[in-house]
Amino acid sequence: MNRLLSTILSLLGVAMLVAGCASKASTQADSGWVTLIDGAKGLDNWKIVGDANWNAADGVIQADKKTSKDHSFLLTRNSYTDFQIRAEFWASDDANSGIFMRCEDLSNIADKTCYEANIFDQRPDPTYGTGAIVHVAKVVPMPKAGGKWNTYDITVKGTHLTVALNGVRTVDVDDSRHKSGPIALQYAGGAIKFRKVQIKPL
Repeated sequence: MNRLLSTILSLLGVAMLVAGCASKASTQADSGWVTLIDGAKGLDNWKIVGDANWNAADGVIQADKKTSKDHSFLLTRNSYTDFQIRAEFWASDDANSGIFMRCEDLSNIADKTCYEANIFDQRPDPTYGTGAIVHVAKVVPMPKAGGKWNTYDITVKGTHLTVALNGVRTVDVDDSRHKSGPIALQYAGGAIKFRKVQIKPL
């Protein structure tokens, strides 16, 4: 009986040790990441710029219409210099959206005053369509994001920018024109949904 009890206690100890290590590894894996959208936070972390109908519903932040010709954005309340972004998004086939980074001129958020990781399958010039950084890094051939959930993994550190769409590297470039600024999620047409957006300052 004593030997059986000792064996059970030993097994319990090993199980607790494994569980503790797994929990620690999970904590370390998420260390430093700040969740901006997770399906429950709503729009608390964002400022709305423009007149698109940004709203929180069914665990996502979404927009599918605007009343003016101007583009609309969700703008972070903080500025970032070096960082990683993980984003999950769904775009309609005709969506015109993107993730804008290091936005230096908040009175004119645009693809020439920020870096834009584009989401635009029907862009007239497809070399700067989905997967590209507009005016900085082309993507040939352009991948398609419309009609499905996608992931963007973006790293901006110093002058080095990388973008991966659904695990495939689409951008690896050096550029020095934008130094620091907020992040902005764009709505310009079609329908766009974001269900998870995280940022990790580097």
